[in-house]
Amino acid sequence: MDEQPLKGFFLFLGAVALSLCTFMQVLDYSIANVSIPYIAGDLAVSVNDGTWVITMFAVGNAIALPLTGWLTRHFGSIKVMVTSVALFTITSWLCGMSVTINMLVIMRFIQGFVAGPLIPLSLSLMIMTFPKEKKNLALALWNMVAVVGPIAGPILGGWITFNYSWPWIFFINIPVGIFCIMIIRFLYKSRETPKIKTSKIDGMGILLLAFAVSTLQIVLDQGQQLDWWRSNVIITLTVISVVSFTFLFIWELTHKAPIIDFRMFKNRNFAIGTLVTALSYMILFGVIVITPLWLQEQMGYTAQVAGLAVSTMGLLPFFTVILVAKLMDKVSLKWLVALSFISYGAVLFYYSTFTTAVSYEVIALSRLFLGIGICIWIAPLTAITFANVSHEKLNMGTGIFHFFRILMGGIGASIFVTFWERRGTFHHSNLVDSINPYNPSSKELFSDLSRYKIVGKKALTIVDNLAWNQAMLLSLNDLFWVGGWIFIGLIALTFLFKKRKRIKESSAEV
Repeated sequence: MDEQPLKGFFLFLGAVALSLCTFMQVLDYSIANVSIPYIAGDLAVSVNDGTWVITMFAVGNAIALPLTGWLTRHFGSIKVMVTSVALFTITSWLCGMSVTINMLVIMRFIQGFVAGPLIPLSLSLMIMTFPKEKKNLALALWNMVAVVGPIAGPILGGWITFNYSWPWIFFINIPVGIFCIMIIRFLYKSRETPKIKTSKIDGMGILLLAFAVSTLQIVLDQGQQLDWWRSNVIITLTVISVVSFTFLFIWELTHKAPIIDFRMFKNRNFAIGTLVTALSYMILFGVIVITPLWLQEQMGYTAQVAGLAVSTMGLLPFFTVILVAKLMDKVSLKWLVALSFISYGAVLFYYSTFTTAVSYEVIALSRLFLGIGICIWIAPLTAITFANVSHEKLNMGTGIFHFFRILMGGIGASIFVTFWERRGTFHHSNLVDSINPYNPSSKELFSDLSRYKIVGKKALTIVDNLAWNQAMLLSLNDLFWVGGWIFIGLIALTFLFKKRKRIKESSAEV
Protein backbone atom coordinates (compact mmCIF):
# COMPACT_ATOMS: atom_id res chain seq x y z
CA MET A 1 0.00 0.00 0.00
CA ASP A 2 1.20 3.52 -0.84
CA GLU A 3 1.65 5.13 2.59
CA GLN A 4 2.13 8.67 1.26
CA PRO A 5 -0.82 10.91 2.22
CA LEU A 6 -2.84 12.62 -0.47
CA LYS A 7 -2.20 16.32 -1.05
CA GLY A 8 -3.93 19.38 -2.46
CA PHE A 9 -6.77 18.86 -4.90
CA PHE A 10 -6.48 15.05 -4.75
CA LEU A 11 -6.88 15.16 -0.97
CA PHE A 12 -10.03 17.28 -1.38
CA LEU A 13 -11.39 14.99 -4.12
CA GLY A 14 -10.75 11.87 -2.04
CA ALA A 15 -12.40 13.43 1.00
CA VAL A 16 -15.48 14.32 -1.07
CA ALA A 17 -15.79 10.80 -2.50
CA LEU A 18 -15.37 9.06 0.88
CA SER A 19 -17.72 11.52 2.57
CA LEU A 20 -20.36 10.89 -0.08
CA CYS A 21 -20.06 7.14 0.55
CA THR A 22 -20.79 7.74 4.22
CA PHE A 23 -23.57 10.18 3.38
CA MET A 24 -25.32 7.73 1.03
CA GLN A 25 -25.27 5.00 3.66
CA VAL A 26 -26.52 7.06 6.61
CA LEU A 27 -29.06 8.81 4.37
CA ASP A 28 -30.56 5.48 3.32
CA TYR A 29 -31.12 4.56 6.96
CA SER A 30 -33.73 7.29 7.30
CA ILE A 31 -34.76 8.48 3.83
CA ALA A 32 -37.48 5.82 3.45
CA ASN A 33 -39.10 6.49 6.84
CA VAL A 34 -41.51 9.23 5.72
CA SER A 35 -42.15 7.48 2.39
CA ILE A 36 -43.51 4.24 3.90
CA PRO A 37 -47.22 5.28 3.58
CA TYR A 38 -46.67 6.11 -0.12
CA ILE A 39 -44.73 2.88 -0.75
CA ALA A 40 -47.37 0.82 1.06
CA GLY A 41 -50.19 2.46 -0.89
CA ASP A 42 -48.46 2.05 -4.24
CA LEU A 43 -47.64 -1.63 -3.61
CA ALA A 44 -51.09 -2.35 -2.11
CA VAL A 45 -49.97 -3.42 1.38
CA SER A 46 -50.56 -2.12 4.89
CA VAL A 47 -48.26 0.47 6.47
CA ASN A 48 -47.17 -2.17 9.02
CA ASP A 49 -46.05 -4.43 6.16
CA GLY A 50 -44.30 -1.45 4.62
CA THR A 51 -42.12 -0.96 7.71
CA TRP A 52 -40.22 -4.14 6.75
CA VAL A 53 -38.56 -1.95 4.10
CA ILE A 54 -36.79 -0.17 6.98
CA THR A 55 -36.30 -3.25 9.16
CA MET A 56 -34.60 -5.42 6.53
CA PHE A 57 -32.15 -2.70 5.51
CA ALA A 58 -31.11 -2.44 9.16
CA VAL A 59 -30.83 -6.25 9.47
CA GLY A 60 -28.59 -6.57 6.42
CA ASN A 61 -26.44 -3.65 7.47
CA ALA A 62 -26.02 -4.87 11.04
CA ILE A 63 -24.85 -8.30 9.82
CA ALA A 64 -22.30 -6.85 7.39
CA LEU A 65 -20.76 -4.18 9.62
CA PRO A 66 -18.69 -6.51 11.84
CA LEU A 67 -17.54 -8.44 8.74
CA THR A 68 -15.65 -5.41 7.40
CA GLY A 69 -12.32 -6.31 9.00
CA TRP A 70 -12.51 -9.93 7.84
CA LEU A 71 -13.42 -8.90 4.29
CA THR A 72 -10.55 -6.41 4.01
CA ARG A 73 -8.05 -8.98 5.28
CA HIS A 74 -9.10 -11.37 2.51
CA PHE A 75 -9.70 -9.01 -0.41
CA GLY A 76 -8.09 -5.66 0.45
CA SER A 77 -9.71 -2.41 1.62
CA ILE A 78 -9.94 -0.69 -1.76
CA LYS A 79 -11.42 -3.69 -3.57
CA VAL A 80 -14.02 -4.15 -0.81
CA MET A 81 -14.84 -0.43 -0.85
CA VAL A 82 -15.28 -0.21 -4.63
CA THR A 83 -17.30 -3.45 -4.73
CA SER A 84 -19.49 -2.25 -1.88
CA VAL A 85 -20.25 1.08 -3.59
CA ALA A 86 -20.93 -0.66 -6.92
CA LEU A 87 -23.31 -3.21 -5.40
CA PHE A 88 -24.99 -0.50 -3.33
CA THR A 89 -25.60 1.51 -6.52
CA ILE A 90 -27.02 -1.52 -8.36
CA THR A 91 -29.31 -2.51 -5.47
CA SER A 92 -30.51 1.10 -5.19
CA TRP A 93 -31.67 0.87 -8.81
CA LEU A 94 -33.32 -2.50 -8.11
CA CYS A 95 -35.10 -1.06 -5.06
CA GLY A 96 -36.56 1.70 -7.20
CA MET A 97 -37.62 -0.83 -9.85
CA SER A 98 -39.40 -3.10 -7.35
CA VAL A 99 -43.02 -3.85 -8.25
CA THR A 100 -43.98 -5.92 -5.20
CA ILE A 101 -43.37 -5.47 -1.48
CA ASN A 102 -41.51 -8.81 -1.31
CA MET A 103 -39.10 -7.75 -4.04
CA LEU A 104 -38.50 -4.39 -2.35
CA VAL A 105 -37.91 -5.97 1.08
CA ILE A 106 -35.40 -8.47 -0.37
CA MET A 107 -33.59 -5.72 -2.28
CA ARG A 108 -33.46 -3.55 0.84
CA PHE A 109 -31.90 -6.40 2.82
CA ILE A 110 -29.24 -6.89 0.13
CA GLN A 111 -28.74 -3.11 -0.13
CA GLY A 112 -28.19 -2.89 3.63
CA PHE A 113 -25.78 -5.84 3.57
CA VAL A 114 -23.59 -4.55 0.73
CA ALA A 115 -23.58 -1.09 2.34
CA GLY A 116 -22.11 -2.49 5.57
CA PRO A 117 -18.43 -1.70 4.81
CA LEU A 118 -19.10 1.86 3.55
CA ILE A 119 -19.01 3.73 6.88
CA PRO A 120 -16.07 1.92 8.56
CA LEU A 121 -13.96 1.88 5.39
CA SER A 122 -14.63 5.51 4.50
CA LEU A 123 -13.49 6.47 8.00
CA SER A 124 -10.40 4.24 8.04
CA LEU A 125 -9.33 5.36 4.54
CA MET A 126 -9.68 9.02 5.53
CA ILE A 127 -7.54 8.41 8.62
CA MET A 128 -4.89 6.50 6.63
CA THR A 129 -4.62 8.89 3.66
CA PHE A 130 -4.88 12.29 5.35
CA PRO A 131 -1.58 13.90 6.45
CA LYS A 132 -0.89 13.60 10.20
CA GLU A 133 -1.45 17.30 10.77
CA LYS A 134 -4.88 17.09 9.09
CA LYS A 135 -6.24 13.87 10.63
CA ASN A 136 -8.43 15.83 13.05
CA LEU A 137 -9.89 17.71 10.08
CA ALA A 138 -10.68 14.34 8.46
CA LEU A 139 -12.48 13.18 11.60
CA ALA A 140 -14.40 16.46 11.92
CA LEU A 141 -15.46 16.26 8.27
CA TRP A 142 -16.56 12.65 8.63
CA ASN A 143 -18.46 13.55 11.81
CA MET A 144 -20.33 16.33 10.02
CA VAL A 145 -21.41 14.02 7.18
CA ALA A 146 -22.41 11.19 9.55
CA VAL A 147 -24.58 13.60 11.57
CA VAL A 148 -26.19 15.55 8.72
CA GLY A 149 -27.17 12.39 6.77
CA PRO A 150 -29.80 11.00 9.18
CA ILE A 151 -31.21 14.51 9.70
CA ALA A 152 -31.46 15.21 5.97
CA GLY A 153 -32.97 11.79 5.20
CA PRO A 154 -36.60 12.38 6.27
CA ILE A 155 -36.62 15.92 4.82
CA LEU A 156 -35.16 14.85 1.48
CA GLY A 157 -37.28 11.69 1.38
CA GLY A 158 -40.47 13.64 2.03
CA TRP A 159 -39.65 16.25 -0.60
CA ILE A 160 -38.74 13.69 -3.29
CA THR A 161 -41.78 11.51 -2.60
CA PHE A 162 -44.17 14.47 -2.61
CA ASN A 163 -42.76 16.14 -5.74
CA TYR A 164 -41.76 13.06 -7.76
CA SER A 165 -42.38 9.47 -6.59
CA TRP A 166 -40.94 7.10 -4.00
CA PRO A 167 -38.58 5.17 -6.37
CA TRP A 168 -36.52 8.35 -6.72
CA ILE A 169 -35.41 8.14 -3.08
CA PHE A 170 -33.34 5.17 -4.32
CA PHE A 171 -32.49 6.39 -7.82
CA ILE A 172 -30.65 9.45 -6.45
CA ASN A 173 -27.89 7.10 -5.24
CA ILE A 174 -26.98 6.03 -8.79
CA PRO A 175 -25.07 9.12 -10.06
CA VAL A 176 -23.44 9.61 -6.65
CA GLY A 177 -22.36 5.97 -6.54
CA ILE A 178 -20.86 6.09 -10.06
CA PHE A 179 -18.91 9.26 -9.15
CA CYS A 180 -17.55 7.65 -5.96
CA ILE A 181 -16.47 4.48 -7.79
CA MET A 182 -14.50 6.45 -10.39
CA ILE A 183 -12.75 8.68 -7.83
CA ILE A 184 -11.89 5.87 -5.40
CA ARG A 185 -10.46 3.68 -8.18
CA PHE A 186 -8.44 6.60 -9.54
CA LEU A 187 -7.02 7.85 -6.22
CA TYR A 188 -6.78 4.75 -4.06
CA LYS A 189 -6.00 1.84 -6.40
CA SER A 190 -2.27 2.03 -5.59
CA ARG A 191 -3.06 2.17 -1.86
CA GLU A 192 -4.55 -1.30 -1.58
CA THR A 193 -4.00 -2.90 1.81
CA PRO A 194 -2.16 -6.24 2.01
CA LYS A 195 -4.30 -9.39 1.87
CA ILE A 196 -3.97 -11.98 4.61
CA LYS A 197 -5.23 -15.31 3.34
CA THR A 198 -6.34 -17.85 5.92
CA SER A 199 -6.71 -21.55 5.28
CA LYS A 200 -10.28 -21.70 6.52
CA ILE A 201 -13.23 -19.31 6.39
CA ASP A 202 -14.90 -18.75 9.75
CA GLY A 203 -18.23 -20.12 8.56
CA MET A 204 -19.55 -20.82 12.04
CA GLY A 205 -18.75 -17.25 13.11
CA ILE A 206 -20.62 -15.83 10.12
CA LEU A 207 -23.62 -18.09 10.79
CA LEU A 208 -23.78 -17.19 14.50
CA LEU A 209 -23.43 -13.49 13.67
CA ALA A 210 -26.27 -13.67 11.13
CA PHE A 211 -28.59 -15.40 13.61
CA ALA A 212 -27.67 -13.09 16.51
CA VAL A 213 -27.99 -9.81 14.64
CA SER A 214 -30.99 -10.57 12.42
CA THR A 215 -33.14 -11.84 15.29
CA LEU A 216 -32.17 -8.93 17.54
CA GLN A 217 -32.88 -6.35 14.83
CA ILE A 218 -36.33 -7.84 14.17
CA VAL A 219 -37.05 -7.80 17.92
CA LEU A 220 -36.08 -4.12 18.12
CA ASP A 221 -38.03 -3.06 15.03
CA GLN A 222 -41.17 -5.15 15.55
CA GLY A 223 -41.25 -5.50 19.36
CA GLN A 224 -43.57 -2.60 20.10
CA GLN A 225 -45.96 -3.58 17.32
CA LEU A 226 -46.14 -7.19 18.62
CA ASP A 227 -46.41 -6.08 22.29
CA TRP A 228 -42.94 -7.24 23.34
CA TRP A 229 -42.86 -10.08 25.89
CA ARG A 230 -46.53 -10.89 25.43
CA SER A 231 -45.64 -12.17 21.99
CA ASN A 232 -44.24 -15.69 21.61
CA VAL A 233 -42.50 -14.55 18.41
CA ILE A 234 -40.56 -11.83 20.25
CA ILE A 235 -39.67 -14.17 23.13
CA THR A 236 -38.41 -16.86 20.73
CA LEU A 237 -36.35 -14.40 18.68
CA THR A 238 -34.86 -12.88 21.84
CA VAL A 239 -33.76 -16.31 23.13
CA ILE A 240 -32.20 -17.15 19.74
CA SER A 241 -30.37 -13.80 19.71
CA VAL A 242 -28.99 -14.13 23.26
CA VAL A 243 -27.84 -17.73 22.71
CA SER A 244 -26.29 -16.84 19.33
CA PHE A 245 -24.42 -13.82 20.75
CA THR A 246 -23.11 -15.94 23.65
CA PHE A 247 -21.80 -18.69 21.39
CA LEU A 248 -20.45 -16.09 18.93
CA PHE A 249 -18.38 -14.45 21.67
CA ILE A 250 -16.95 -17.79 22.87
CA TRP A 251 -16.31 -19.03 19.33
CA GLU A 252 -14.56 -15.88 18.14
CA LEU A 253 -12.24 -15.79 21.17
CA THR A 254 -11.00 -19.30 20.38
CA HIS A 255 -10.82 -19.04 16.57
CA LYS A 256 -7.45 -18.38 14.92
CA ALA A 257 -8.89 -16.06 12.27
CA PRO A 258 -12.12 -14.63 13.75
CA ILE A 259 -14.51 -12.50 11.74
CA ILE A 260 -14.83 -10.28 14.84
CA ASP A 261 -11.65 -9.87 16.87
CA PHE A 262 -12.97 -9.32 20.39
CA ARG A 263 -9.34 -9.20 21.58
CA MET A 264 -9.30 -5.60 20.40
CA PHE A 265 -11.14 -4.74 23.61
CA LYS A 266 -7.88 -5.36 25.48
CA ASN A 267 -6.96 -1.90 24.18
CA ARG A 268 -8.31 0.31 26.97
CA ASN A 269 -9.04 3.38 24.87
CA PHE A 270 -10.79 1.30 22.20
CA ALA A 271 -12.90 -0.52 24.80
CA ILE A 272 -13.90 2.63 26.70
CA GLY A 273 -14.41 4.62 23.50
CA THR A 274 -16.68 1.98 21.98
CA LEU A 275 -18.69 1.74 25.23
CA VAL A 276 -19.06 5.51 25.62
CA THR A 277 -19.96 5.97 21.95
CA ALA A 278 -22.56 3.18 22.08
CA LEU A 279 -24.24 4.51 25.24
CA SER A 280 -24.24 8.15 24.15
CA TYR A 281 -25.53 7.26 20.67
CA MET A 282 -28.28 5.17 22.27
CA ILE A 283 -29.65 8.25 24.05
CA LEU A 284 -29.03 10.71 21.21
CA PHE A 285 -30.64 8.49 18.56
CA GLY A 286 -33.61 7.92 20.86
CA VAL A 287 -34.04 11.71 21.11
CA ILE A 288 -33.68 12.07 17.33
CA VAL A 289 -36.36 9.43 16.68
CA ILE A 290 -38.90 10.35 19.37
CA THR A 291 -39.10 14.13 18.87
CA PRO A 292 -40.52 14.10 15.30
CA LEU A 293 -43.00 11.39 16.38
CA TRP A 294 -44.26 13.62 19.18
CA LEU A 295 -44.46 16.66 16.89
CA GLN A 296 -46.54 14.75 14.32
CA GLU A 297 -48.76 12.66 16.60
CA GLN A 298 -49.43 15.14 19.41
CA MET A 299 -48.59 18.62 18.12
CA GLY A 300 -50.23 18.27 14.69
CA TYR A 301 -47.11 18.97 12.62
CA THR A 302 -46.80 17.53 9.11
CA ALA A 303 -43.84 15.21 8.45
CA GLN A 304 -42.04 17.91 6.47
CA VAL A 305 -42.54 20.65 9.09
CA ALA A 306 -41.51 18.28 11.89
CA GLY A 307 -38.39 17.39 9.93
CA LEU A 308 -37.51 21.05 9.44
CA ALA A 309 -38.06 21.79 13.14
CA VAL A 310 -35.52 19.20 14.24
CA SER A 311 -33.08 19.66 11.34
CA THR A 312 -31.43 22.72 12.90
CA MET A 313 -29.25 20.41 15.01
CA GLY A 314 -27.21 19.72 11.86
CA LEU A 315 -26.38 23.37 11.12
CA LEU A 316 -23.54 23.88 13.61
CA PRO A 317 -21.70 20.63 12.75
CA PHE A 318 -21.92 21.61 9.07
CA PHE A 319 -20.42 25.07 9.55
CA THR A 320 -17.84 24.34 12.27
CA VAL A 321 -15.77 21.55 10.70
CA ILE A 322 -12.52 23.54 10.57
CA LEU A 323 -13.06 25.08 14.03
CA VAL A 324 -13.61 21.64 15.60
CA ALA A 325 -10.44 20.30 13.95
CA LYS A 326 -8.43 23.19 15.43
CA LEU A 327 -9.97 22.64 18.86
CA MET A 328 -8.95 18.97 18.70
CA ASP A 329 -5.35 20.06 18.10
CA LYS A 330 -5.29 22.39 21.11
CA VAL A 331 -7.67 20.98 23.73
CA SER A 332 -7.54 17.61 25.47
CA LEU A 333 -9.82 15.23 23.58
CA LYS A 334 -11.39 13.79 26.72
CA TRP A 335 -12.25 17.31 27.92
CA LEU A 336 -14.00 18.00 24.61
CA VAL A 337 -16.00 14.77 24.95
CA ALA A 338 -16.87 15.61 28.58
CA LEU A 339 -17.96 19.10 27.49
CA SER A 340 -20.20 17.60 24.79
CA PHE A 341 -21.93 15.45 27.43
CA ILE A 342 -22.43 18.50 29.66
CA SER A 343 -23.97 20.28 26.68
CA TYR A 344 -26.22 17.31 25.86
CA GLY A 345 -27.32 17.02 29.48
CA ALA A 346 -28.12 20.73 29.77
CA VAL A 347 -30.16 20.75 26.54
CA LEU A 348 -32.12 17.62 27.53
CA PHE A 349 -32.87 19.09 30.96
CA TYR A 350 -34.23 22.14 29.15
CA TYR A 351 -36.30 19.87 26.86
CA SER A 352 -37.84 18.28 29.96
CA THR A 353 -39.52 21.62 30.76
CA PHE A 354 -41.52 21.75 27.50
CA THR A 355 -45.26 22.37 27.66
CA THR A 356 -47.95 21.71 25.07
CA ALA A 357 -47.77 25.42 24.21
CA VAL A 358 -44.13 25.23 23.06
CA SER A 359 -43.67 27.03 19.73
CA TYR A 360 -42.02 25.91 16.50
CA GLU A 361 -39.35 28.58 16.97
CA VAL A 362 -38.42 27.34 20.46
CA ILE A 363 -38.16 23.74 19.25
CA ALA A 364 -35.99 24.70 16.27
CA LEU A 365 -33.73 26.93 18.40
CA SER A 366 -33.33 24.29 21.11
CA ARG A 367 -32.33 21.71 18.47
CA LEU A 368 -29.74 24.19 17.23
CA PHE A 369 -28.19 24.15 20.72
CA LEU A 370 -28.20 20.34 20.66
CA GLY A 371 -25.84 20.73 17.70
CA ILE A 372 -23.22 22.27 20.02
CA GLY A 373 -22.76 18.92 21.71
CA ILE A 374 -22.66 17.10 18.37
CA CYS A 375 -19.84 19.36 17.14
CA ILE A 376 -17.44 18.28 19.89
CA TRP A 377 -18.73 14.74 20.44
CA ILE A 378 -18.09 12.05 17.84
CA ALA A 379 -14.94 13.43 16.16
CA PRO A 380 -12.91 13.76 19.41
CA LEU A 381 -14.40 10.51 20.70
CA THR A 382 -13.41 8.66 17.51
CA ALA A 383 -9.91 10.17 17.62
CA ILE A 384 -9.27 9.09 21.20
CA THR A 385 -10.78 5.64 20.58
CA PHE A 386 -8.48 4.85 17.65
CA ALA A 387 -5.43 6.79 18.85
CA ASN A 388 -3.33 3.67 19.42
CA VAL A 389 -4.95 1.22 17.00
CA SER A 390 -2.52 0.10 14.29
CA HIS A 391 -3.31 0.50 10.58
CA GLU A 392 -3.46 -3.29 10.28
CA LYS A 393 -6.35 -3.46 12.76
CA LEU A 394 -8.05 -0.20 11.79
CA ASN A 395 -10.62 -1.79 9.44
CA MET A 396 -11.53 -4.44 12.01
CA GLY A 397 -11.74 -1.77 14.71
CA THR A 398 -13.95 0.63 12.74
CA GLY A 399 -16.28 -2.23 11.82
CA ILE A 400 -16.70 -3.28 15.47
CA PHE A 401 -16.97 0.36 16.61
CA HIS A 402 -19.79 1.21 14.20
CA PHE A 403 -21.53 -2.11 14.74
CA PHE A 404 -22.00 -1.39 18.44
CA ARG A 405 -22.86 2.27 17.75
CA ILE A 406 -25.65 1.38 15.32
CA LEU A 407 -26.82 -1.59 17.41
CA MET A 408 -27.19 0.58 20.51
CA GLY A 409 -28.87 3.29 18.42
CA GLY A 410 -31.55 0.76 17.47
CA ILE A 411 -31.93 -0.31 21.09
CA GLY A 412 -32.21 3.34 22.15
CA ALA A 413 -34.93 4.07 19.59
CA SER A 414 -36.93 1.01 20.71
CA ILE A 415 -36.57 1.90 24.40
CA PHE A 416 -37.61 5.51 23.81
CA VAL A 417 -40.68 4.64 21.73
CA THR A 418 -41.82 1.91 24.15
CA PHE A 419 -41.17 4.00 27.25
CA TRP A 420 -42.90 7.01 25.69
CA GLU A 421 -46.09 5.10 24.90
CA ARG A 422 -46.29 3.14 28.15
CA ARG A 423 -45.31 6.03 30.40
CA GLY A 424 -47.88 8.09 28.50
CA THR A 425 -50.56 5.56 29.46
CA PHE A 426 -49.46 5.86 33.10
CA HIS A 427 -49.70 9.67 33.06
CA HIS A 428 -53.04 9.54 31.23
CA SER A 429 -54.47 7.28 33.93
CA ASN A 430 -53.35 9.70 36.65
CA LEU A 431 -54.73 12.72 34.81
CA VAL A 432 -58.10 11.08 34.16
CA ASP A 433 -58.37 10.02 37.82
CA SER A 434 -57.99 13.67 38.82
CA ILE A 435 -60.98 14.71 36.68
CA ASN A 436 -64.01 14.64 38.99
CA PRO A 437 -66.79 16.99 40.20
CA TYR A 438 -64.80 17.87 43.33
CA ASN A 439 -61.72 19.10 41.45
CA PRO A 440 -61.92 22.92 40.91
CA SER A 441 -59.82 22.70 37.73
CA SER A 442 -62.15 20.06 36.27
CA LYS A 443 -65.23 22.11 37.10
CA GLU A 444 -63.69 25.17 35.48
CA LEU A 445 -62.74 23.24 32.32
CA PHE A 446 -66.24 21.76 31.82
CA SER A 447 -67.76 25.15 32.58
CA ASP A 448 -65.65 26.75 29.85
CA LEU A 449 -66.66 24.04 27.37
CA SER A 450 -70.35 24.46 28.20
CA ARG A 451 -70.18 28.11 27.16
CA TYR A 452 -69.52 26.86 23.63
CA LYS A 453 -72.41 24.36 23.85
CA ILE A 454 -69.96 21.47 24.28
CA VAL A 455 -71.44 19.11 26.85
CA GLY A 456 -71.95 15.41 27.56
CA LYS A 457 -69.96 12.83 25.59
CA LYS A 458 -68.54 15.46 23.27
CA ALA A 459 -67.05 17.33 26.23
CA LEU A 460 -65.66 14.10 27.70
CA THR A 461 -64.03 13.22 24.37
CA ILE A 462 -62.34 16.63 24.15
CA VAL A 463 -61.12 16.40 27.75
CA ASP A 464 -59.80 12.88 27.14
CA ASN A 465 -57.89 14.08 24.07
CA LEU A 466 -56.41 16.94 26.09
CA ALA A 467 -55.41 14.44 28.78
CA TRP A 468 -53.68 12.23 26.22
CA ASN A 469 -51.87 15.22 24.75
CA GLN A 470 -50.62 16.27 28.17
CA ALA A 471 -49.79 12.69 29.19
CA MET A 472 -47.61 12.06 26.14
CA LEU A 473 -45.77 15.33 26.78
CA LEU A 474 -45.15 14.39 30.42
CA SER A 475 -43.83 11.03 29.24
CA LEU A 476 -41.53 12.78 26.77
CA ASN A 477 -40.30 15.10 29.53
CA ASP A 478 -39.52 12.05 31.68
CA LEU A 479 -37.44 10.60 28.85
CA PHE A 480 -35.50 13.82 28.35
CA TRP A 481 -34.87 14.14 32.09
CA VAL A 482 -33.51 10.58 32.38
CA GLY A 483 -31.46 11.03 29.20
CA GLY A 484 -29.92 14.21 30.59
CA TRP A 485 -28.76 12.40 33.74
CA ILE A 486 -27.30 9.52 31.70
CA PHE A 487 -25.18 12.01 29.74
CA ILE A 488 -23.99 13.59 32.99
CA GLY A 489 -23.10 10.12 34.27
CA LEU A 490 -21.10 9.36 31.11
CA ILE A 491 -18.73 12.21 31.94
CA ALA A 492 -17.06 9.96 34.54
CA LEU A 493 -16.15 7.39 31.86
CA THR A 494 -14.30 9.98 29.77
CA PHE A 495 -11.65 10.31 32.48
CA LEU A 496 -10.75 6.62 32.14
CA PHE A 497 -9.09 7.33 28.78
CA LYS A 498 -5.30 7.46 28.70
CA LYS A 499 -3.76 10.90 28.90
CA ARG A 500 -3.37 12.72 25.61
CA LYS A 501 0.42 12.72 25.77
CA ARG A 502 0.49 8.95 26.01
CA ILE A 503 -1.94 8.61 23.12
CA LYS A 504 0.27 10.70 20.86
CA GLU A 505 3.20 8.43 21.63
CA SER A 506 1.12 5.39 20.78
CA SER A 507 -0.06 6.98 17.57
CA ALA A 508 3.50 7.68 16.55
CA GLU A 509 4.26 3.99 16.83
CA VAL A 510 1.45 2.99 14.46
